[in-house]
Amino acid sequence: MRKPGKFTDEEYEKMKAHSKEGARIVKEVIKSVENEEFKQIAINVAHFHHEKWNGQGYPEKLSGNQIPFEARIMALADVFDALVTRRCYKDSFSYDKAFQIIEESLGSHFDPELGKIFIQCRPQLEELYNTYQAE
Repeated sequence: MRKPGKFTDEEYEKMKAHSKEGARIVKEVIKSVENEEFKQIAINVAHFHHEKWNGQGYPEKLSGNQIPFEARIMALADVFDALVTRRCYKDSFSYDKAFQIIEESLGSHFDPELGKIFIQCRPQLEELYNTYQAE
């Protein structure tokens, strides 16, 4: 997942397995937790955070409200972090560009209602990221 440059089709298919594998690992790690609701939320976040509102995501190609609520929240956080953080395969984007990308993706990639709420949190998100980037 840290390969500089574009994945081949075969590498991309292999990389997409990380959400199912992550859910399996989370389930194993928290198996002794007694709170079943907590466990299901944690597993859902790992498993479904790459689903897209329009059904074009992975691993299950869920759409809309079929995607667990917690995974729809994580999708926004995950993409925002990927956009504003430097990665081995790309430079970081500005906050303006990141929020533009997210806003343009409401209703296709992201839950449109949750996305509007996420965008309203922009000042707090920028403050949080600025705090950690300064360290």
